Amino acid sequence: MKDRTRLNHPPRVQVPADNVPLVAPLYQSVKFEYPNVAETMRGLQGKREGFYYARSSNPTTRQLEVSLAALQGREEAVVCASGVGAIAQAMFALLKQGDHVLCFVESYGPTLALIRRTLHRYGVTHTMLSIEDDAGIERVLSTTPTRLVVFESPTNPVTKIADIAHITAAARRHGALTMLDNTLAGPHQHGQYEVDLFVHSLTKYVSGHGDVMGGAVIGSSALIRQLRSDFVLFGGTLDPHAAFLLQRGLKTYYLRYESQSAAAQQVAEFLATHDRVSHVHYPGLPQHPRHAMARAQLRDFGTVVSFDLREGAAAGDRLADALQLFSIAASMGSAESLVIPPALMGPHDLPPELQRLSGLAPGTIRLSMGLDDPDDLVADLAQALAATRP
Repeated sequence: MKDRTRLNHPPRVQVPADNVPLVAPLYQSVKFEYPNVAETMRGLQGKREGFYYARSSNPTTRQLEVSLAALQGREEAVVCASGVGAIAQAMFALLKQGDHVLCFVESYGPTLALIRRTLHRYGVTHTMLSIEDDAGIERVLSTTPTRLVVFESPTNPVTKIADIAHITAAARRHGALTMLDNTLAGPHQHGQYEVDLFVHSLTKYVSGHGDVMGGAVIGSSALIRQLRSDFVLFGGTLDPHAAFLLQRGLKTYYLRYESQSAAAQQVAEFLATHDRVSHVHYPGLPQHPRHAMARAQLRDFGTVVSFDLREGAAAGDRLADALQLFSIAASMGSAESLVIPPALMGPHDLPPELQRLSGLAPGTIRLSMGLDDPDDLVADLAQALAATRP
């Protein structure tokens, strides 16, 4: 064997079965081989375990799927390249022309855009309500044959709380599936409810460091099997290195989420006493409209705090500029604390009556707690509120 061939066929290092690595290895390989044609065919037919092509599966991405399913309290998961990819691919896999979707004005902007624009082009209809309209949910499901109910809780950015037990029970009664965007709550929460599919942006709390993107859909084996075949065709595959980093992020998930939630509670309590703030949106506050429901549904109230500045949008933008520890940046769940000022807040393309239902005010500001000391975050908010006082 000549040198150039030898470099392409290096000797394999075999790890003994009883000599396992403490950290699961990164399988940065697109292709895998079986020993012969017969075994390759058995693998492709699902008659034996193994891997063939990473668009279908990879040991590292599979490790992440197994970990997420267990954390959420479900049988199976499928991962992909982004959170919005998980939402889009799941809806395209589940819906067809003539189907109806029940969705909510407080939902993630790209989710609503997919339903209102993209799926609409393919003949999927929808009804949009407020997540707090329990009577409306019952009315729509009882009068309109519905394939899918898409919702989130807590909602982004004003942390409204869905009555998950009511929504899932009503959907099951009327033959609809439920899909909960569980990103803000995190995969350790809401597993006790009969949600059919959980969707997560792994970019947030699972990653935890703002340096890798990913998405996941979690549910029963039967539903995930149905989705996986379409996910393979859509091609939005999660790279094994990203999966490796996300799996690493899970090791500190609880430490980060609990610390950031405690910081959010402290910040919310400070803002609730400030004279320039008209309203604080945080389910951990007793004055939150569904605080009792949040206490029943959640172990942790979350890391996102939104508040309404009395002086409106321009003042809110000046406040964001005056903050020193909160970066003006998208997303949440990273080690850094973040702020979204009114100028960057949606929804901008909804009719006025639906915008009013969203709970957003002209001066709404969203904060996402990082790993900074909460005393420092409160001090930063105090100085910015003082420095920008009219």
